[in-house]
Amino acid sequence: MKVLVTGATGFIGGFVVRQLREARIDVRIASRHPEQLGAGGDAARLPEPDAPAEHFLTLMKDITHVVHCAALNNDQTSATDADFRAANVALTERLAHAAAIRTSGRFIYLSSIRAVIGADFRGTIDERTVPAPQCAYGRSKREGEIMALEAYASSGRADATALRLPPVYGAGMKGNLATLMRLADTALPLPAAAFSGVRSLIAREAAAGAVLHLLTSPVPLRPVYFASDLPAIPITTIIEALRRGFGRPLRLLPIPAALMRRAASLLGKGKAWDRMTATQICDPSLLMSEGWTPEADTTGRLTEMARLAKLGQAQPL
Repeated sequence: MKVLVTGATGFIGGFVVRQLREARIDVRIASRHPEQLGAGGDAARLPEPDAPAEHFLTLMKDITHVVHCAALNNDQTSATDADFRAANVALTERLAHAAAIRTSGRFIYLSSIRAVIGADFRGTIDERTVPAPQCAYGRSKREGEIMALEAYASSGRADATALRLPPVYGAGMKGNLATLMRLADTALPLPAAAFSGVRSLIAREAAAGAVLHLLTSPVPLRPVYFASDLPAIPITTIIEALRRGFGRPLRLLPIPAALMRRAASLLGKGKAWDRMTATQICDPSLLMSEGWTPEADTTGRLTEMARLAKLGQAQPL
């Protein structure tokens, strides 16, 4: 078995490579920045979305499975709709077509809950939830899912899947979780009502473990899976866990939610309030029914992540 991993210098892709190698699986790394991969190993430059088809076919030589982690993520605030489509749709389509032709194994596309729901959605989602992305990033990830599945279906194959992830945490994370972590590393008192939503998260290690499980499971692939830590936890609990790790006082003020909501509306921040307080829960029951075990100590891992960050240690969780 040999696995091609794209986006191998990224936040999740690097950890996928690490877990595959620990499982003694041969890996080829594809990255837009192969110079960052160091000497040794099987590494290649990831073709641009408009590269000739031969470049993608050559990349698949001797490959059994593909894990496609490379993406333009929603922390890129200056990215346009065209940027998201090129990175997340066109590139995925080219890779999946080449893989469907040249490889004999599985295609795992790392997707996001934003391919299904917007930031203000409230409720629980699973594989039966009808996708309704609300942003350019989410739409591009949903289109990427479709392209991967259709590329395999057009070759008469059903061994491609999209693995949808909630926010992923770990050393070096970006986006809203990184902002929340910076906020936790202050002595500022925070209104608990502003962080009352319950959220699913997933440890980077658990996300990589889900990929490994999907590559090696004897069960035929379903088109879509959700993975997440269990249980989902309140945002206030996330802040508390991080502040424990930083050695900061909790300082969560019991200001009534109705009062905070009115104040946010008066300041024109009603939608931002709705996003902050929304409960968004992923149900990974399908993946669990096929033998995957989720991370169960989210708060402990968040506390340890903050403790290591305070000490200036960069080892990943």
